[in-house]
Amino acid sequence: MKKFLFLAMALCFLWSTAEAADTIKIGLMAPLTGSYASEGKEMKQVVELLAADLNAKGGLLGKKVELITDDDGSDAKTAALAAQRLTTKGVMAVIGTYGSSVTEASQGILNEAKIIQIANGSTAIRLSEKGLKYFYRSCPRDDEQGKVAVAAIEKMKVKKVAILHDNSTYAKGLADEVKPQLEKKGMKIVFFDALTKGERDYSASLTKMKGAGPDLVFFTGYYEEAGLLLKQKKEMKWTVPFLGGDATYNVDLLKIAGKDAVAGFAFVMPSLPQYLPSKQAKDFLAAFKKKYGTEPTSPYSVLAGDGFRVITAAIAKTKTTDPDKLADYLHTKFKDKDGLTGTISFNAKGDRVGDVYRYYKFDSMGNIVLQK
Repeated sequence: MKKFLFLAMALCFLWSTAEAADTIKIGLMAPLTGSYASEGKEMKQVVELLAADLNAKGGLLGKKVELITDDDGSDAKTAALAAQRLTTKGVMAVIGTYGSSVTEASQGILNEAKIIQIANGSTAIRLSEKGLKYFYRSCPRDDEQGKVAVAAIEKMKVKKVAILHDNSTYAKGLADEVKPQLEKKGMKIVFFDALTKGERDYSASLTKMKGAGPDLVFFTGYYEEAGLLLKQKKEMKWTVPFLGGDATYNVDLLKIAGKDAVAGFAFVMPSLPQYLPSKQAKDFLAAFKKKYGTEPTSPYSVLAGDGFRVITAAIAKTKTTDPDKLADYLHTKFKDKDGLTGTISFNAKGDRVGDVYRYYKFDSMGNIVLQK
């Protein structure tokens, strides 16, 4: 009887191993909990939809694609643990993640394991300055964002600018990128400082900035703090315009600040889903709405989808999951491919090449309007 049980268990193990070998495993690292859980939830929805569609069409190399998701909790330590777990689960690539400091905690671990990583919302310049062979991103870098932000500020014809960040890898990097560019344009930076992320009262920071007399405040942090800043700025009857970086927008911004407080707030960001131009993007949005009852609200979930489409297209073209062959293909031969957010190419550093950022503003009704 014992021999029979042992044999049965062994057969089950071999069967499960064979089953696992019959799939191509792709990881998704996303903030499913924590401050940016809404971003992570939508990232998961987008990638699951694309994986299901791909599998319905036959999968890759005669195998189904298996999506393995892990939660980074919007936290660097949690992300490092998530990356370590993914390295033990047989994934050949990882899509994600959203925040630059969170991605930074994971990228060395995945690169060491020869696992291709395609970040979707991590724009800090230094992430791709480390010479990591297997690191890519479907989002642009902060220097690209900085150019669009500076152009938007120029159009506002302001002379004095306050720059506020939150000391995170992303926000401080964007602030440092924009400051010298504005100064070269003849604008005076009258305030350059950081707030403390996660606080509920920013009246002290607002009062300091108001005392510096700026014509415009450029905030490079995230939407939770942006919402509170806009709300409290209105409460103190300070009417100076605010411009935000690409992390200041989220559907929850309007809930935090209120319609009246966001009126006139401008921000730069990759194309919002409703402004995606191509037929394939519109078909994707229709499929997403059919499955989930609403269109995606964040560009970063769609950029996660682009990351999934990039790696699966590379596997289909090269007919391999070998990380070195895929890395070489993405660096040298993956040029001007149609993505959901526009054409995609990568340079030698793994950065996306091309113009992706746009300039938006909230109107008095709380609607987002693309600016020309």
